[in-house]
Amino acid sequence: MADSRLLPPQVSPPEFALSPALPHQVGGAEVWALPVLPGDDGPLLGPGADEAAERLGVDLLGALESARATGRAGELVTVPVVSDDVRLVVLVGVGDQSPTDLRRAGASLARALKDRASVVTTVASIAPDEALAAFVVGTMLGSFGFHWRSDGPAERPVGRVVLAGLPDAEERDEALARAIALGGAGWRSRMLASVPSNLKNPGWLAEQAREIGEAAGLEVTVWDEERLAAEGFGGILAVGAGSATPPRLVRMDYTPHGASRRTPTVALVGKGITFDTGGLDIKPPDNMLTMKRDMSGGAAVIATMAALRDVDCPVRVVGLVPMAENAIGGSSMRPGDVIRHYGGRTTEVTNTDAEGRLVMADAMAYAVREVEPDVLVDVATLTGAMKVALGLNTAGYFASHDGLAARFDAASAESGELVWRLPLVDDYRERITSKVADADNSAGSPMAITAAHFLEAFSGDLPWLHLDFASHAEAPADRHEWTQGPTGFGPRLLLAWLGSDDPLEGVV
Repeated sequence: MADSRLLPPQVSPPEFALSPALPHQVGGAEVWALPVLPGDDGPLLGPGADEAAERLGVDLLGALESARATGRAGELVTVPVVSDDVRLVVLVGVGDQSPTDLRRAGASLARALKDRASVVTTVASIAPDEALAAFVVGTMLGSFGFHWRSDGPAERPVGRVVLAGLPDAEERDEALARAIALGGAGWRSRMLASVPSNLKNPGWLAEQAREIGEAAGLEVTVWDEERLAAEGFGGILAVGAGSATPPRLVRMDYTPHGASRRTPTVALVGKGITFDTGGLDIKPPDNMLTMKRDMSGGAAVIATMAALRDVDCPVRVVGLVPMAENAIGGSSMRPGDVIRHYGGRTTEVTNTDAEGRLVMADAMAYAVREVEPDVLVDVATLTGAMKVALGLNTAGYFASHDGLAARFDAASAESGELVWRLPLVDDYRERITSKVADADNSAGSPMAITAAHFLEAFSGDLPWLHLDFASHAEAPADRHEWTQGPTGFGPRLLLAWLGSDDPLEGVV
């Protein structure tokens, strides 16, 4: 009998190809997609439109006028045609042709072309490399789907996207490959976060990390519960104690080509709580519904690590993902328990639903002591307070170093994954104190800041950045490149930073 927990085959992102030809010169496509640019006297049609209109005998400008189109980013006008060449023409608004607008145009087009075999589009021909990459990433991520249906997925992404009208197509191969790597990392992170927790326990997620990492040429090490106990990872063990599936810690090592002793090292730590009931301080039902994606920080680190070679990251990177299920059982940690982290620091547990920082603390302490990185970054869906502060579309971060913050801000602008720096206010540091231990794991308001101060104690004296994207971990509806459900936030941001020419410029 088949295992009912076996994940069914999932849909794949579209395939992409480059071509110097215009759509009417490319045979076998089901759809032609042409860009529409805003103009002072009305929208303008981009490359290939005149030839398409003449070939098909269709008034495309008239179709825009009838639809009262403006050319804003992501606006679509569909024109069915009867032709041996093509079945549908889609006119795609590209706004001001910025990376953001082209990313949104790609996502909008992808949603309109579900279950189509192929599309030839000249949208990318009006864009420089960075905007071409944004269009590809938007098209990929707007195509994302996840299912566990007995009869297969309800819809599939368009099979093939030909980026046409590029006279220098051969010179764009590198830009396309990088874009596919960025979009693929976002897709992978989103997929891992979407898997239900009756399959996705710490052991399963650790095995996924091993397979993904080894396929990317990384060195991967996995700690089981016995090794975690022997080496003193008390936070990870305490959070996972109530679950029938024991915790894990995964380490993934990337070394760039030509690395030497002087090559700096970045440590990435990602929260890997495969399901969060809240523990004995149990969550309300509505708050628990999305907790299969409470390992999104870990998914972001896994997906980032697997794509570092694709973006030619010039520094060493060590990814650490502590994995546990925060469940309820006779052996669950209790409010009032004191746990000892890796390295010896102790924490009083005053709220079992503030569990993410307990596992993160162990991994951060290990990174400082054993990895000895030049920079430490942790990534987590840590506090609901971040959603109160920033809403649903922006993540928050805290940084101990202005140069590192500047690098992150630049990566955010490039990637389209938006972040906002919040203050590490000294006045709130005293709130994490405990009468019986080194710290209290739930020091209260302002919760995002006190959580950051808790983790800060495990960062050593390193340049450190704490990214809390609980505000952007779940999309309530399709919006731009985000599809309803877990967002898979983080890999594009991290790869834009780590894939830059000098990620640590101004930092070390």
